[in-house]
Amino acid sequence: MRVAERAAQLYLDGWAPVVLFSGSGSIHNDRIGRKQFAGSTEAEVFAEIAKDMGVSGKDIIIENKSQNTGDNYEFAIKKLSEHNIKPERVILVQKPYMERRTYATGKIWLPDLELIVTSPQLTLDEYLEGSTDPEHSINAIVGDLQRIKEYPAKGFQIEQEIPKEVWEAYEYLVAEGYNKRLIKA
Repeated sequence: MRVAERAAQLYLDGWAPVVLFSGSGSIHNDRIGRKQFAGSTEAEVFAEIAKDMGVSGKDIIIENKSQNTGDNYEFAIKKLSEHNIKPERVILVQKPYMERRTYATGKIWLPDLELIVTSPQLTLDEYLEGSTDPEHSINAIVGDLQRIKEYPAKGFQIEQEIPKEVWEAYEYLVAEGYNKRLIKA
């Protein structure tokens, strides 16, 4: 929900003329604190949050078919085209731990655009404290770092350097059992 709030606030502060929310399916409705969203998509829930904050419905575009980060880009680009929107710059709002992967994937899909990536302005401790399931969040963070390393070889995103100490922390967390969001490399 904090991602939607950040995107809405950027719009309200005049940083963007429209907001496009992307994401399909359930928003992990089986997780703690999410049952009230059963039957909605991430994009729809995020759009409602933005409207509640004062974003005009006419300035909201909903893409509710994507299943992953690559889909988010592919289907969002189509939505923008359908609305005759040809940006030179986009602001991408994501969870804090997904900023680098969002940027790296974006450089594959939108190599000629200026990409600005942001997230809710939180420390890691604040992010985890506000999570309905901190263990899930840590698993997601670990899985995301693995994707930063593995996905360039698959053509899903650009290559990025991972500092040695960051990768050592990844290996430590995997050994401690934070492996529920890993892909098979």
